[in-house]
Amino acid sequence: MRKNIEFAVKLTLMVSIWFALWWASTAMLSNSINLLIIVGGVLLTYPMVWLGRKSLDRANDRVTWITTFVHWGMGVSFGIPIARAVTTHQAWSGWVLPVPPGVGLTLVIISGAAFLMVVANLALKGLGAPFFIALSQKVAVDWLYAWTRNPMVLAGLALLFSLGIWFQSAMFLLWALALMTPALLFFEKVYEERELELRFGASYLEYKSKTPMLFPRKPRG
Repeated sequence: MRKNIEFAVKLTLMVSIWFALWWASTAMLSNSINLLIIVGGVLLTYPMVWLGRKSLDRANDRVTWITTFVHWGMGVSFGIPIARAVTTHQAWSGWVLPVPPGVGLTLVIISGAAFLMVVANLALKGLGAPFFIALSQKVAVDWLYAWTRNPMVLAGLALLFSLGIWFQSAMFLLWALALMTPALLFFEKVYEERELELRFGASYLEYKSKTPMLFPRKPRG
């Protein structure tokens, strides 16, 4: 019964996220509303992460449920602004990057492939999927996760930067660097690390002590 309820909740949340992404990709909105979504949506990350961390610290016996809803919130605060930024990038004014679009497209393909590799890595070695689709069942410590604790964040940011280069948009790159990057790192540092400590205990702490948070380093031993 409990598993059925959990499945129903996750399915409902997932459908709501996909609907929101579809809306963000197709809606016709004014420039001011676009700006509110693209900037304000990302800024929502900070209070949601703070509330999630407070909930963890007060009720760590409900880690899975808390994480499910926090991840849903991140799907909103990251997914909708990204979808809106990508679909409206041509309306952004600002300096045009003097980089051939072919270079940017190549980088998009490479970073996109890297992101898919990380997803496969997590599925095979952590028995999980991104966000609340399926929380990992164990700490992924091999392959890409042996080089950095957050290869998915690294690949995701690389993909955003690559899109900015492909779009030849300095404004898109600035948004990805100044807003998306610190918001993602705040989520990882404040919430995700604590959540993994609670779920996996000593095994995660040992992995954390040996592996850098973001920038890759050759695995020890």
